[in-house]
Amino acid sequence: MRLKDKVAIVVGAGQSPGEGMGNGRATALTFAREGAKVLCVDHHLESAQETVTMITAKGGTAAAFKADVTKAADIKAMVADAQSRWERIDVLHNNVGVSLAGGDAELLQITEEAFDRVVAINLKSCILAAKEVIPIMRAQRSGAIINISSMAAITTYPYVAYKATKSAMIAFTEQLAYQNAEYGIRANVILPGLMNTPMAVDTRAREWHKTRAEVEAERDSKVPLRRKMGTGWDVANAALFLASDEANFITGVTLPVDGGASVRRG
Repeated sequence: MRLKDKVAIVVGAGQSPGEGMGNGRATALTFAREGAKVLCVDHHLESAQETVTMITAKGGTAAAFKADVTKAADIKAMVADAQSRWERIDVLHNNVGVSLAGGDAELLQITEEAFDRVVAINLKSCILAAKEVIPIMRAQRSGAIINISSMAAITTYPYVAYKATKSAMIAFTEQLAYQNAEYGIRANVILPGLMNTPMAVDTRAREWHKTRAEVEAERDSKVPLRRKMGTGWDVANAALFLASDEANFITGVTLPVDGGASVRRG
């Protein structure tokens, strides 16, 4: 029970269509298993509720909340719901992100509309959520913020908006960590590498008109460790550590969860 009596907001706790377990749902389940009360936030309420049902079936405590995380009013309501429901907020986990599904493309093909959409979902949402929880955490003199970036931030990646926003998340997390350390608030960022999740694999299969098995094999071949992609549980376990008191003296850290890909950048 590494998060016993803690309250966590997991933004992006639903699931993209496809096989397997996404990072957000795996994290919500892991936090709840370790004793946290979890507000499962997603723009698809039904998907968030599915996560809640999985949690409560195992005896955990959770609630679903629908939010368009690009809207300040929705983010404010999200944080207010968690605080009114459980009287504090100990962990904010920002997991939402989009690339191809948001219309992202290479530089000469990207549209203004697609760029604005990806920036709003990936970066603006992260900043708005932090803006709302920081005053609560400062008053508590404690809190942990975990942002999910990507290895795309520090390695070659073809699509403009995703790389730019995920790189910006690292800088923003470092700023959060430095500016809030005196209040006992920690902020860290996880960089998943090639993951076998619905968003990463099934989306590409649809966009590229390939089978899921073909996309899996291509991505597996690029992973140094065992030639096998990671899973949502690998990200969830890293997030659990950073959310727990075991990481009490860790802030401002960029943590690759990538099967060794960061060792050979490029």
